[in-house]
Amino acid sequence: MATFLAVPLKQTQEVELTKPLRSFIQNTFTQVEPDDYNHAINEFSKLRNLMIAKSVDKHESALEVLYRYYDQLCAIENKLPIAENQIRVNFKWRNAFDKESLFGGKQILGIASGAYEKVCMLFNIAALQSQIAEVQNHDSDEGLKTSAKYFQNASGIYGHLKDIVLSHVQQEPTPDLSPDTLNALSALMVAQAQEAIYRKAAADRMKEAMVAKIAYQCSDLYSDAMKLMQLASLKELWPKDWIPLVACKQAGFHGMAEFYQSCVAQQSKSYGEQIARLQKANELLTAAQSRGGAAFAFKTEQGRVQRELQAAKKDNDFIYHDKIPDLKSLPTIGKAAIAKPAPFPSKPMSENFTDLFEKLVPIPVYEALTAFENRKTQIMNTEIGRLREQTQLMNSILASLNLPAALEDLSGKKVPQSVIEKAQQIKDIGGIQYLDKLMNELPELLQRNREILNESIRMLEEEEASDKQLREQFKERWTRTPSDKLTQPMRDESMKYKQILDTAINADRIVQEKYQKHKQAIELLSKSPAEIDKALPSGGGAQASESTGVVKKLRKLMDDVETIKAEREVIENELKEAKFDMTSKFFSALASDGAINEEMLSMGELDRIYGPLREQVNESLRKQDSVMAQVQPANLEFCQAKASDQSGAQREAMLKDLAAGFDMYMELKSNLEEGTKFYNDLTPLLVRLQNKISDFCFARKTEKDELMSDLQKSIASQPTGPAPPPPSYQNPSATTESRAPPARPPPPQFSSAGPSPSSSSSSQSGPPNTQSGPPSYSSAPSGPPIGAYSYPSGPPPQYMPGKISGTTSSTTTNTSRTEANHPSAPPSSQPPAQNYAGPGQQSWGNAPYPQAGGGYQGMPMPAMPSGFNPYNPYTYSQPQGYPMQGHPQQGYPQQYPGQGYPQQQYPQQGYPGGNQQYPQQNQWR
Repeated sequence: MATFLAVPLKQTQEVELTKPLRSFIQNTFTQVEPDDYNHAINEFSKLRNLMIAKSVDKHESALEVLYRYYDQLCAIENKLPIAENQIRVNFKWRNAFDKESLFGGKQILGIASGAYEKVCMLFNIAALQSQIAEVQNHDSDEGLKTSAKYFQNASGIYGHLKDIVLSHVQQEPTPDLSPDTLNALSALMVAQAQEAIYRKAAADRMKEAMVAKIAYQCSDLYSDAMKLMQLASLKELWPKDWIPLVACKQAGFHGMAEFYQSCVAQQSKSYGEQIARLQKANELLTAAQSRGGAAFAFKTEQGRVQRELQAAKKDNDFIYHDKIPDLKSLPTIGKAAIAKPAPFPSKPMSENFTDLFEKLVPIPVYEALTAFENRKTQIMNTEIGRLREQTQLMNSILASLNLPAALEDLSGKKVPQSVIEKAQQIKDIGGIQYLDKLMNELPELLQRNREILNESIRMLEEEEASDKQLREQFKERWTRTPSDKLTQPMRDESMKYKQILDTAINADRIVQEKYQKHKQAIELLSKSPAEIDKALPSGGGAQASESTGVVKKLRKLMDDVETIKAEREVIENELKEAKFDMTSKFFSALASDGAINEEMLSMGELDRIYGPLREQVNESLRKQDSVMAQVQPANLEFCQAKASDQSGAQREAMLKDLAAGFDMYMELKSNLEEGTKFYNDLTPLLVRLQNKISDFCFARKTEKDELMSDLQKSIASQPTGPAPPPPSYQNPSATTESRAPPARPPPPQFSSAGPSPSSSSSSQSGPPNTQSGPPSYSSAPSGPPIGAYSYPSGPPPQYMPGKISGTTSSTTTNTSRTEANHPSAPPSSQPPAQNYAGPGQQSWGNAPYPQAGGGYQGMPMPAMPSGFNPYNPYTYSQPQGYPMQGHPQQGYPQQYPGQGYPQQQYPQQGYPGGNQQYPQQNQWR
């Protein structure tokens, strides 16, 4: 049965999507009601949770859920951008090959990035495709077809990821997302797809020549995958059975290619070539077996090859007698590259995908529409401003000439009708009290907006200061993105609003100055006609009459002025109400070019609509210049015709002030209403900015807390360094030496025959023997002589816990010990001395004794016995078989694996029982 490898899935956890998405929609799309998208947001959150739950199912229905979630991520990429400085949702994904080791690179990576989420989703889609391909029934045609399809799809996805991962993941990725890993996985998947095709071809009994080419291509693909998987940076990443299995398949499919090519040679009656290729196939399958071990998947094929080889040799030996050529001289087997990485799909992966946020325009389109609206507003305000500025200039000129009031006050005895109408208009609006009300509200609105903006700036500064402090404290371990790289757009927006508020404050000051200058005239116009008449000085009458030509001319010019004003109101309304449909144009540009040239599209459409209106504005300004050029000489002639006296001059001056006061009232009313509207419209924009900054700071605080927790855990788990050496009074070797018992006399020697030693050295004499009498033994070895080998009395030394300074070991001692413990060593010519001392004691003669570092010369110092206590050195356990003197025998604790000297095996040399352990010597009494 075929054995395929499936890529493990990356693991993630649930995240909070509802609040960040709703907040972004509310703060960004000002013309959209956030509640309209609550259902879509909830469905998107459920889809991600379903993706996590369904990933463990190795079925195509689970793959469909992953497709839908990935497609939805792509659909909202331009509408709801998930990033550190926009919608901040931190996606955490674990390394798919995490072995929970302390080494091997970063195992969990969390980034607030929709692009990172897409990369991880593509990895899991390819991994699930490989798992579905693995569990297919590979004994059926349909199962092999499905496996080949999914392996090729997975190869294409991993190849696509290799090219984009570094641009999509701005931090160092986990090992499973490195380009080298993805390249190796892509090569492995396409090799397995070729293997599925080979197995189908072999099962369908295709022509041997074609099967040989498919198998040889399969071997070549596995060879490429093996090279990529054996890179130094990846060797420790893969499961332990992956590389042996890939190496096994590389050799195995090469062998099968040779086998099928041998069938081609047999059909062409090239029996020598047949045998040569069968021999090579057998060698390759044997190599595959040694590489794969228990994972060897060519047992049936190997048996077939061996049978065919045996039969071919027999037939050639008895019948054909064909010469067996050298394999190198034979033509190379061709390759049939059928399996290839599938191209990455450009359309949605899910067949029935529907965008949950279909009505929400993409951010590029929304930004283009916003920029277009700004351009439109700028053009509209510019043209309207030109009209209003010229209208104010015209009114100021007429007011300075006391027109048209002078034409209505020829008698100088009653209030001109135009003044009464203007006064009534002001009273209908609310009089001066209305202006006072608006002016008193402006400072409150301004203060409210400044407090919101200042609080937003304060939060940004505090977050950046905290980040800088922690970055200076933890240095390179503080791995998150610096605040200044994320907050720059929000800082720019804050500075923009700050400049807007500063400009508005200057405008408010100018309005206040104008109000104070014309306050007296506005107050008089706010009164009744009788009060205005009483306040006006009486005039002496005028010489000019209604029938004079100059009066008629001035009246006609005043009518022209009113016509100009009426036309300008119409033009202003047309400028404000101009309609544009730029959404479809921007969508078309985004779909065709992938980007929007907003300036080119906007300016073309604005010129088309506003071009004729601009021409009307210019014509109105030219008409005003013509009319005013006629008004001034006509008014001069009118003034000369009037009978002038002192009272008439005062009356005319007051009428001029009233006319200027009316014009200023209307201007101040417009300015104050626009200012109030401006502050009220600015407040929600500042609140949205404040909410955005608040969400950002909260997400950064959460990220900071998580990173702090990780750093604290890593710091706590780091070793503090090697332990300091103990004081001299706690030195166990010195303690052992100080309490070492007197040395015993040498034990009796056993004779042995053998050649004389090649070299010897002097040994250091031990201290005088304070004990009386030689040591005795409870029993002695029986049986024939030991022969060429001698064994010291007592058990073989395993561990010497003490040390005696200033001692050295002799060559003879080492030689004797080597012979005693290694029966294969050449025999010694002289019987070595057997005067062994007890553990921790010096020895007499040539017997080994402990050295300055503990243990015996030339032997590694074993680990400290578990019974040793450095704070109570007089109560430790002796090695097994070495009881403390004067005390009952105490057993030595079990040695650690690989430590001490194991019981030696001795060859049969006249000793009954053959190859048995040498009998243990009696203990010291």
